[in-house]
Amino acid sequence: MTDAIERESMEYDVVIVGAGPAGLSTAIRLKQIDPDLSVVVLEKGSEVGAHILSGAVLDPVGLDALIPDWKERGAPLDVPVTEDRFVMLGPDGSMRLPNSLMPPLMNNHGNYIVSMGNVCRWMAEQAEALEVEVFPGFAASQLVMGGDGVVKGVVAGEFGRDENGEPGPDYEPGMELLGKYVVIAEGVRGSLAKQIIARHGLDTDSEPQKYGLGMKELWEVRPEKHREGSVLHTMGWPLGKNAGGGSFVYHLDKNQVYVGFVVHLNYENPYVFPYMEFQQFKHHPMIADLLEGGKRIAYGARAIAEGGWQSRPKMSFPGGLIVGCSAGLVNVPRIKGNHNAMISGKLAAEQIAGALASGRSHDDLVEFERTIQNSDIKRDLYPVRNVKPMWSNYGMLASLGLGNLDMQLQNRFGISLMGTFAHGKSDAESTGKASDFEPIAYPKPDGKLSFDRLTNVAYSFTNHAEGQKAHLHLKDDSVPVEINLPRYAGPSQRYCPAGVYEFVKDGDGEDRFQINYQNCVHCKTCDIKDPSQNIVWTVPQGGEGPNYPNM
Repeated sequence: MTDAIERESMEYDVVIVGAGPAGLSTAIRLKQIDPDLSVVVLEKGSEVGAHILSGAVLDPVGLDALIPDWKERGAPLDVPVTEDRFVMLGPDGSMRLPNSLMPPLMNNHGNYIVSMGNVCRWMAEQAEALEVEVFPGFAASQLVMGGDGVVKGVVAGEFGRDENGEPGPDYEPGMELLGKYVVIAEGVRGSLAKQIIARHGLDTDSEPQKYGLGMKELWEVRPEKHREGSVLHTMGWPLGKNAGGGSFVYHLDKNQVYVGFVVHLNYENPYVFPYMEFQQFKHHPMIADLLEGGKRIAYGARAIAEGGWQSRPKMSFPGGLIVGCSAGLVNVPRIKGNHNAMISGKLAAEQIAGALASGRSHDDLVEFERTIQNSDIKRDLYPVRNVKPMWSNYGMLASLGLGNLDMQLQNRFGISLMGTFAHGKSDAESTGKASDFEPIAYPKPDGKLSFDRLTNVAYSFTNHAEGQKAHLHLKDDSVPVEINLPRYAGPSQRYCPAGVYEFVKDGDGEDRFQINYQNCVHCKTCDIKDPSQNIVWTVPQGGEGPNYPNM
């Protein structure tokens, strides 16, 4: 809710928070339907695309529906997939899984290896050509609430609070951006979406949302090792029984390769160090052979929504809609969500435009749920809904067998013999006590294929101004040292892929919890995995955070 500070306000028909694929699709479709609508998109990154981190192999079905002539308009989809490989890794060897055993939905024929950051930059250009106002560097930090919990708008563009959270000498209060409807398209675990979901109980009838931590590096490799259009997915080593997850290796053009690693955040062993699992993975002979002699260009990390169909919250609330990854529309076995984000934005725009045309505003567009139920989003997500909970409950091999059977039956015959599996615990609740596990010894990075976290964070080009209040808040300052350190061995010092959290000794030799917020790459893992749910991620000043190039 807004505080007592007086702010100027601007009114729009629709206010959209987030210039990712979902938010920009909403904006573009609104103006396609009615060019006279006033639409604004707020983006917390320094530019559109600066905070976009995704694999990414893009299924163009969303773009086909939104901008059918995207090829003629120069959309940056330049590398069609030419080869699909699925491989199981052991410590020294590998076994390829036949493509013929995979369900049809796993086939990447007709898809493109892309930088989603560049795709979003192009989409922003299309939106601005339709006279959408796109404001990068404007972090939406608060909700503007009306009576009965109606969201009327957001506060954006606030700068200059000091380390105590009070207005400093250069304080700028920001503005209230008010809309007849507000669309929340912040991406995974958005801070405003989290507030709205909690306030209105939008997840009351949903399974807990599940997450993975995705880490990614952009490499330039030797020309003789480059295979433009090649897509590789792996499972197995080095994770073993410690955690679920896998990797991706996508060959772009210009001898560039995306190397990524995903760790499911429902792991029990608090000694698991996801970042070091990623670095160890690159030393597998298959991956090392690809990367040796190459150079790392960029690094980033981001949480991935993995709960699937049964973990979606209600996507409408009084005053607006939640779209894209804020609602968790990722197809886990396909490792794809951008197409569903675009489709959800398009459908949201059509719902809102219809409501505005009939004179409605600030109400709960409850009919949006029926729209989603009848959409391609459900047709994409519903058949794969059991893959993630099977993996979580029974392990990778059972998921490969039973999950594959379930997907095959649903895709070919529209039936499931297994119903809908539940997720049960949240990822935070899944964390076990340190006393029940042994510490894990990870190899030291060699500085050639593998790197320490702080060195890699420099390649995310992240920046946060000093002297401001940390955007990572503790509900209780005593919890990290008094509870999380003795009970869980201080897992935040490991689950964070950017080295934000550490335990240091003070002058008396006592442990002290330190937050290096300047390192934060906005992955939101701390907000998700902290076993005490004591860390709250909020937006810093607009324009701060990572600045991802070609990611």
